[in-house]
Amino acid sequence: MLDQDLASIAEARALLRRTRKAFEAFRAFDQARVDRIVHAGVEAGYGSASRLAELAVEETRIGSVVGKTAKNRFATRGLWAAVRGMRTCGILSEDPRRGLMEVAHPFDVVAAIIPTTNPTSTALFKALICLKSRNGMVASPHPRAARCIAESVRVIHDAAVEAGAPRDIVTCLTAVSLEGTQELMRHAETDVILATGGSGLVKEAYSSGKPAFGVGPGNVPVYVDRSADVAFTARCLVDSKTFDNGTICASEQAIVADRPIAERLLAELKARGCHVCTPAE
Repeated sequence: MLDQDLASIAEARALLRRTRKAFEAFRAFDQARVDRIVHAGVEAGYGSASRLAELAVEETRIGSVVGKTAKNRFATRGLWAAVRGMRTCGILSEDPRRGLMEVAHPFDVVAAIIPTTNPTSTALFKALICLKSRNGMVASPHPRAARCIAESVRVIHDAAVEAGAPRDIVTCLTAVSLEGTQELMRHAETDVILATGGSGLVKEAYSSGKPAFGVGPGNVPVYVDRSADVAFTARCLVDSKTFDNGTICASEQAIVADRPIAERLLAELKARGCHVCTPAE
């Protein structure tokens, strides 16, 4: 029996080969076929939003089912509303005067690193944007969210295949380890990395020698000026910080208040259920 790290490396290589083969067929699809496949994935993901949210909270013990359901829905139909009319196949534009033609071309095979804080919504989102842009995808899930991420990818995969996509066009590691993720990012069959996670992982992606798009941890401060609508600001801050138990990187982590409105802001926050620590706390 292989050790976990060796099994993970072997699986990463195998999935890359399978997804590369699927991509070679998928790259020739026209816009109508691609959009039909993406829309099928969108609807399947949206229909599974609550179930996937429950799986994520059960497995990770992070966030709330209500918050994660909303994020799953936004990552599917919300995404589709933004990209449904976007051309990603064939000729995008022509300029006969200058002799220029813009043609859409996929990156090919994407290594998608998925975090534990927003596991299902990130997996759904990345799988769908890879399909929309005619790329294959191999996902590497966070170890503490491996089951819910794999299920999210499976939901999109099965719907896409049912709609005409090649089998294995989006896949997910099940033998998860740091070594497997590193192999996935550095392997010759990987063309670009979409990395969402901690600062170490994002640094690893940027150091892999591959093109990479990284999103690391947030530590967002908010400055509240004396000109602000204090009551509205307090409501926004509480809504932001409590949505999905504050797991989104953009959730405010610190408030810097202009002195003339500081006490009023604190009172508004208290009125909305915020706890003010005692000196001992």
